[in-house]
Amino acid sequence: MLEYNTQLKKLLLPEYGRNIQQMVEYCITIEDREERTRCAYSIIATMGNLFPHLRDVDDFKHKLWDHLAIMSDFKLDIDYPYEVLRPDNLYTRPKQLEYGQSSIRYRHYGKIIEMMLEKCKEYPKGSDEQKQMLSVMANIMKKTLYNTTKEVVEDDKILKDIMEYIPEVTDELTVEDLNLRSIKELQTRKTTTNNNARNTRFNKK
Repeated sequence: MLEYNTQLKKLLLPEYGRNIQQMVEYCITIEDREERTRCAYSIIATMGNLFPHLRDVDDFKHKLWDHLAIMSDFKLDIDYPYEVLRPDNLYTRPKQLEYGQSSIRYRHYGKIIEMMLEKCKEYPKGSDEQKQMLSVMANIMKKTLYNTTKEVVEDDKILKDIMEYIPEVTDELTVEDLNLRSIKELQTRKTTTNNNARNTRFNKK
């Protein structure tokens, strides 16, 4: 059974779409700070590619980092390259950005995932950085596909889909390389991370 947008959590910045919101939420759950930071930079690159006509606008990159902080509900723990907005000085919503029009291979994955997979080509083939990025994307795709279909998602299916997107990168890729997590773990990691953060704050009081 498909899950309609009206049944899903309200997006903090609808102009970026649900896929990129899910990427931000996944980024928050990454335990390794360096890996989490790399994921954040990749998300920013993709956000910028969505609106190439705005690249010459003053402070465009700074605004993207502000938007990332907002979409993470200010929970993304990284060293930002700019001084970003904080909850106490967030008074107005950022101006809505216009979408570009382009075809999508698989609607359930969306354009953002396509673009993020294209970013994987920029890393040296077979490098640790490329494998880490592919693993992050594979887990996002698995969670996205499950949330869309509510059916069992086979790891081989995720590998097959990735190979369709970027065959020149993945000709020697295996399921083991993707380090795919179970659906239960993907669904509960954010809750566990948020509970740990709340307990830490409570213990400091």
